[in-house]
Amino acid sequence: MFTGLIQGIGEIQGIEARGKESRIRISPLFVLEDYVLGESIAVNGVCLTVEDFGANWFLVYASKETLSRTNLNLLGIGSKVNLERALALGDRLGGHLVSGHVDCLAKVESIKRAGESRVYRLSFPKEQAPFVIPKGSVALDGISLTVNNCGQDYLEVNIIPATQKETTISSWKPGTLVNMETDLIGKYVYRILQPWQEGESRSLSSQGLTLDFLRKHGF
Repeated sequence: MFTGLIQGIGEIQGIEARGKESRIRISPLFVLEDYVLGESIAVNGVCLTVEDFGANWFLVYASKETLSRTNLNLLGIGSKVNLERALALGDRLGGHLVSGHVDCLAKVESIKRAGESRVYRLSFPKEQAPFVIPKGSVALDGISLTVNNCGQDYLEVNIIPATQKETTISSWKPGTLVNMETDLIGKYVYRILQPWQEGESRSLSSQGLTLDFLRKHGF
């Protein structure tokens, strides 16, 4: 489990492709010590397992499934990635609960300035729309962000100067594909309510969840 608060940036040192799988060697560009074999590290928001490590590098394995659903297959030697170690019990939860399981790829559509901040608009597959809400949380390339505005297939996030400086987001441009993980709690709530929602009439089902629907079913 992660928080979406990036600890620093890493650089890809090596990629060993084995068919449709890869082992990726990463060098953190900040102090990252006391590695543990088998520990989880989020790389661009993807939960990966440390298989080996040295003084200033670690090695992770990316399966066919992982490469097919994330932007890790677009990386090359020298590419920069966001890094975050797994959350320890008792740590501050400064961002939001992030599992490291990417839901889809989102594409940067536009970037505009807003004072010292930048507003990024990204498009995403429409099936993810139920889990994206205004002022809700989303993880983009592992970065915990607040949704400023959204629709059925897009969202907008405001990026402050500190986030621009400390993550790879400063390199994003229109057309960039980023890993997107929607709100973990929202997905579970949606799943729990789905049997009741499917049991309703088509007219109600087409409307989705409403306050009347929730009251009727004891929520």
